[in-house]
Amino acid sequence: MNAPVAPVEDDLTAAERERILAKAALFAPPPAVLPDGRRELVGLSRAELEAEMAAIGEKPFRAKQLWHWIYHQGERNFARMTSIAGPMRAKLAERFVVGRPEVSAEQTSRDSTRKWLFRWRDGQQVETVYIPDNDEDRGAVCISTQVGCTLSCRFCHTGTQRLTRNRGVAEIVGQFMAARDSYGEWPSPKDDQPRRLSTIVVMGMGEPLYNYENTAKALRIVMDGEGIGLSRRRITLSTSGVVPMMDRCGRELGVNLAVSLHAVRDDLRNEIVPLNRKYPIAELMAACRRYPGASNSRRITFEYVMLRDVNDSEAEAHELVRLLEGIPAKVNLIPFNPWPGSPYKTSTYEQTAKFAAIVNAAGYSSPIRRPRGRDILAACGQLKTETERAQRG
Repeated sequence: MNAPVAPVEDDLTAAERERILAKAALFAPPPAVLPDGRRELVGLSRAELEAEMAAIGEKPFRAKQLWHWIYHQGERNFARMTSIAGPMRAKLAERFVVGRPEVSAEQTSRDSTRKWLFRWRDGQQVETVYIPDNDEDRGAVCISTQVGCTLSCRFCHTGTQRLTRNRGVAEIVGQFMAARDSYGEWPSPKDDQPRRLSTIVVMGMGEPLYNYENTAKALRIVMDGEGIGLSRRRITLSTSGVVPMMDRCGRELGVNLAVSLHAVRDDLRNEIVPLNRKYPIAELMAACRRYPGASNSRRITFEYVMLRDVNDSEAEAHELVRLLEGIPAKVNLIPFNPWPGSPYKTSTYEQTAKFAAIVNAAGYSSPIRRPRGRDILAACGQLKTETERAQRG
């Protein structure tokens, strides 16, 4: 019997995935080695950490010890890793480093949102935001995966910045670790203990599925039960719709998915989310329907920024309901955060409420997101703009 032939669509999707990964390599981060030759340990997988130990004549259990100190205890200083003998600690300090980004600035909003400007070894910077829960003593850390962005979504100020490079694994996971440093949340709380930094949302600067390999490796480290130990149910990855990578993300990581939709017609989405010209709405929604793990208890979040007289009509709300049919979904309605030179205005609260009522009536939760951190330019779509403005001024 002849083996079944894979559908042409699968071959095309695989080829497109390879093209995306090849392009990502052109924007690779700098090597994780300091000018003095020491190797950064943050960002290595367990297997890579074992290989580093083997290279200096140490047994695999050393990697397990280091993993515990780095990701469970949050320790950066080898001298304080007390379960490791003194001579070995000195040997490690000669060859390795456990780094963090430099905190160039830290701001706390009137609503308790906190924003850090982190600086990396090559001088590149990124802003990371902690968004506290309205009702409980916990919140989400919003992390970035690229320096700049290629998507050029017209309503997003962050998207006006060109892509400089991808972030490395240490830089992605390091944002969360540095946020924990700021709040003193080490060692990693166990499952039955409350976490102040309880959630990660991969919704900062850049498109994470255009830097998939580094993002996936960082999230695996975060989810490792013997380290940071954050459940995949506590991690949400947001994409503008890189369809060929969505299947792989769901299959390999199984984290929650958020989709930056923002329009229900291809002509409009082509304009405000240019990625739609490559992966139109029908393809995007089909990818959402087959996303592994999506269920009523783990719904896909559709993000929809409300632009006055652009995408906020009742007719568009009804079309959104039609698009969502058969998908376990919720919709976050996001008030547009204005920025200088933007052609858009924020929808009125009355119109947003009408839109939400239609979606809610169809059985889809449709909360209106409360803007957070606007006074420190930490709201959706505003990251790093103030820093760039200061640098260019």
